Amino acid sequence: MTKAIFVNLPVTDLDRSKAFYSALGFTANPRFSDEKSACMVLSEGSS
Repeated sequence: MTKAIFVNLPVTDLDRSKAFYSALGFTANPRFSDEKSACMVLSEGSS
């Protein structure tokens, strides 16, 4: 069974934060993102 872990971090500049995490290898998940929040995925699953 795949586990999902969600970590919520408050940020002051969403676009800058998305760019930072994208540069680290995270990908955006538009299903859980909007203009006020972003879901950044490190990997699809972990055990």
